[in-house]
Amino acid sequence: MSDIRSLCVYCGSSASVDDKYKTAAARLGALIAARGLQLVYGGGRVGLMGIVADAALGAGGKVVGIIPEHIQALEVEHTGLTELHVVDNMHTRKRMMFDRSDAFIVLPGGLGTLDEAFEMMTWLQLKMHDKPIVFVDVDGFWRPFLRLVDHMIAQKFCRPECRDLFQVVETVDEVFGAIAAPAPIAGPASGKPA
Repeated sequence: MSDIRSLCVYCGSSASVDDKYKTAAARLGALIAARGLQLVYGGGRVGLMGIVADAALGAGGKVVGIIPEHIQALEVEHTGLTELHVVDNMHTRKRMMFDRSDAFIVLPGGLGTLDEAFEMMTWLQLKMHDKPIVFVDVDGFWRPFLRLVDHMIAQKFCRPECRDLFQVVETVDEVFGAIAAPAPIAGPASGKPA
């Protein structure tokens, strides 16, 4: 894990979720800071996004938030971060999050979380990067997604090795062992994201 200095965390912005997801977000943020890693995330102060950022900051960590102007206009940005970047659109945000991160951690979330994770998996499949992607399956949250991936493979829309694009762990404590392992199908990156 010596090459991993900055972790991107994708997660939900809803505050109306079960406490088990909030607890996982808080622990992940604290562990990232305790390991001397930088947190990169979507820049919000609400939901799991705000919790993971606050926990990292509270443990003395560095936190980089990247938020699009149209979301900042809703006054949901976190104003106490180490760095807050306001960008012109979602595409710029995702690219900047990619550029600033050495690995991607996917906590429970909604459509935005899936969008970000799927883009990173697609880029990995196309060998545009070789950064680890880890889903944290808090209390089985990602099991329906895993069944969908298996279904796409069974129906031959994906090759079986697509299941190796990402790793799945059950707890945030397992994240750091997972990101230390090389991505199974990545190999050296042969292209760059546009």
